[in-house]
Amino acid sequence: MSTITVQKSQARLLGLIVMILGGVFLVSGAVTWGAVSSNLKAENITVSEDADMFANQLVDTPWEAYSQAAIINHHALDASGGKTYAELDREDPVRATVMNGSFLRASLFTSVVAFGVALLVMGVGVTFGVAGWAIRSLGSAVAGTSADERPVVAAV
Repeated sequence: MSTITVQKSQARLLGLIVMILGGVFLVSGAVTWGAVSSNLKAENITVSEDADMFANQLVDTPWEAYSQAAIINHHALDASGGKTYAELDREDPVRATVMNGSFLRASLFTSVVAFGVALLVMGVGVTFGVAGWAIRSLGSAVAGTSADERPVVAAV
C-alpha cells in the first residue's frame, strides 16, 4: 500500500472544487424540478374528482401526476371492460380511447421520472457539498510540519 501526501492548500482547493460541483448539482436539480412543475402546471391538468388522492388539485407535483395517471388507467380499463390496448381487437372503437389513456399515462409517468431525477441530482449536490466541506476541513485540521505543508495521507 502506498501513500499520497497532499499539501494543505491542495486539499482545501480540492474541497472547494467538490463543494462548487455540489452547488451546481443542487441548483441544476432544483431548476429541473421547477421547470417540470411549471410545465405541468401550464397544461392545466386537474386530478380527476374520483381519484384516490389529490382529487380536484392542479397537477404540478410528482404525487399529483402519479395519482392522475392511476385514475386514467382506471377509467381506461372501465371503458374497455378490463382489457388493455394490446388485448382489444383492432376494430374495437374503444381501442382509440384506451390508446389515448395509455399515451397520457406515459406522459405523466415521464414527468414523475423527471421529478425523481431532479431529486436525485439535488441529493448528489448535497452529498458533494458535505464531502467538499469535509475535505476542506481535513486539509485545515491535519497536523504537519508547517501551515503550508500539512500532509493529508490517503491509502492508494
